[in-house]
Amino acid sequence: MEKKTFEVVLILLVPQIIQLIVENLSCDEITASKEFYSSEVYSLLEQEDTKIWHFSPLTLFNMYQEEKSTGSISFPEEAG
Repeated sequence: MEKKTFEVVLILLVPQIIQLIVENLSCDEITASKEFYSSEVYSLLEQEDTKIWHFSPLTLFNMYQEEKSTGSISFPEEAG
């Protein structure tokens, strides 16, 4: 995927994930943004070759939530 196209994907996905964090974890948008941007899920999302940008915002949110509660990430079966 071209770099510009990949950046657009991130621009569309990240706000949706942050909104899910705000709604489900009862925090404000600034806190949600800081926490998501410092997560391993975001770090993986930034890397085009991981292909996790194919996942829905809800799946990525669930991965983030798992990372936050357990300290690790498991990839959904749809990754295979």
